[in-house]
This record gives sequence, C-alpha cells and structure tokens, in this order.
Amino acid sequence: MTTAETLTPSPAPLAGLNIIELHAIGPVPFAGQLLRSLGATVQRVSPPADPGLGVSMDPQFDLSNHGKIPVAIDMKSADGLARARALIDSADVLLEGFRPGVLERLGLAPATLLASNPRLVIGRLSGWGTEGVLAPRAGHDINYLAMCGLLHAIGTADDPVPPLNVVGDYGGGAMHLTVGILSALVRRSIDGRGGVVESSILAGSVGLSHLFYGLIAAGRWNTHRVNNMLDGAPPYYRVYRTADGKHMAVGAIEPKFYAELVKMTGLQAEINLSTQNDRSTWEATATTFAKRFAQRTRDEWGADCERFDACTSPVLDFLEAAAHPHNQANRLYSNQPFAKPDQILNFTR
Repeated sequence: MTTAETLTPSPAPLAGLNIIELHAIGPVPFAGQLLRSLGATVQRVSPPADPGLGVSMDPQFDLSNHGKIPVAIDMKSADGLARARALIDSADVLLEGFRPGVLERLGLAPATLLASNPRLVIGRLSGWGTEGVLAPRAGHDINYLAMCGLLHAIGTADDPVPPLNVVGDYGGGAMHLTVGILSALVRRSIDGRGGVVESSILAGSVGLSHLFYGLIAAGRWNTHRVNNMLDGAPPYYRVYRTADGKHMAVGAIEPKFYAELVKMTGLQAEINLSTQNDRSTWEATATTFAKRFAQRTRDEWGADCERFDACTSPVLDFLEAAAHPHNQANRLYSNQPFAKPDQILNFTR
C-alpha cells in the first residue's frame, strides 16, 4: 500500500510557466509573488531608474519581489519597448498595474499582444477601475477602502482606523487578480486560448464586503462602528489588555466556545451564558472580562489557549509571530529570506 512517505513529490503546480510582470507597487507584485510561490518563473520589468512609487525599499529586503528575475528596460524608448514586446510574446502571463490606457499608449494593447501570442493571459489591475471620474486618478489602499465602505466600518467608535494595506491591496486587489489569472489558465488548458483578466483594487475591496451587505439586508448590521457582532462591540469578540500591557484576542462567537471562554477565565459564577447576545448585558460583561484578563500576563493567558477551545489567542507582533512554536511547526515563514526568528531578530538589532 502506498503511503505518504513513499509518494513522489509533485512538481510545483505552475512550474514551467513564464510570467512577465511590469513594474508596479502593492497588489501586482504581491500577485506575482503568489504565482512565483506556486512554481512560476517571474521576470519583473522595471525602468532603469527608480520611478519613486510607493514605499522606498532596499531590494534585499523587498520580499514581494524576492526570487523574481529583474529586467531593466526603458519602455519609453523604441528599443526598450521592442525588447519588452519580445519578452511578452514568449510569455504565458503578463501582469500590469498601470492606470487605465497606459498600456495602450505604449502600443501594447491587449488585442495587439494576443494577436501575436494567442495563449497569453493578461492580468490587469487598476486602482479605481476603467470608468468613472476617478479612473485616471492615483490612490492607495486607504483611499479605496474609504470609497467602498470598509474603512468606515473599521476602528473605534469615534474614528475609522486604517487596517494596514492588507485589505484593499492584498486581500482585495491581489487575490481577485490571482484568482482571475488562475481561472484563465485553466480555461486555456481547455481551449488553448489566452485572454484578458481585469479588475481593480476598488472592485476587489467591494468583493470582500458581501457578508456585510447581507447582514444589513437581514437587519443584523448597522453602520455605526463598534456596534456590531464582528467589530468589537460584543464582549466575546474584542481585544482585552493583560497585566503586562499586552493583549488577548477573543472571538468566542458560538455558544460552545463562549462557554469555554467563561470556563477559561473562571467566571462561571459571574457571567450568565444565556445572555451572550443580549446587548443590554454587553457593557457589564465586557467590564467583567476586562478585569479578569488584567490580572494575568498575556503569555499566562496564552498558555491557557492550548488547554481551552475558546477561540482566544495572544496578540503577537510580527517578530513574535515569526518565532511562535505553532507557526514554526507549520513552516509559515520558511519561504521568506528572513524566515528564522534569529535571523529576523538579528536584522532588527
């Protein structure tokens, strides 16, 4: 009988695929890195001089572009454009994140590229989309989140708080772009033809918000921050400060996990499980939990997380997360240049 130990490792699913990524910031290089991690070869075409976009980064620390093949080409020159065109003509996938119309003005319109390379899959990602008054404008993650409703929903009761750029850029734009490209590659395996996959960071961000529109329609969500089930309002879904000034995250939504939370904190005599979703009790219950969590350190509570199935977790910073035994056991950081905790810690000294 064949066992897992005797199976021949499968090749990376995208091994042999050649991707040309035109210089961009944020979601496009992230999508390119996802495809590279699946085995594709990614050549990143950049101008000879730094175009000054996004966050300035020393190449050796630029993890979104780690492992890609850098190609310096001045696409504003005839020779450079011809060289880029030759690369694209032999590629499987083209990734681009220009503003709408830029690729066409360079003479690289999708119809032209597909005429000479019918199997090419062209992944296009703009910021605002191709229509509307904002289409030609610049923007960043915070702007797209502001326009799709997500930024308004995240933060304190008084103010929205930017959730880093992982929501719009990566969760919205890059992931939707990557799914589209992979889908187009599957379609190409059936009929042999490439095509164009097009989205925007704004569209991808809207695509992440469908749950909340459903909850609004069902009368279970309102537009006030810290007033809903998943935004820090209930005592079973929020962050609590510990004795050492650190924090514990609690997400005990389901009754069985809430019961475990109450048991873990030793508050069975003070908290009535039947009132978990009674809003009139939330403030008092949260105060009770807060006082209890404040009596012990984060790591003391963290040890209890391994004994109680209560959907609780210590809030780790980036370096702590890289060093955590569970994350190390799952090799979550093993494909990064600064994967090992000691390397990361040495880097920060």
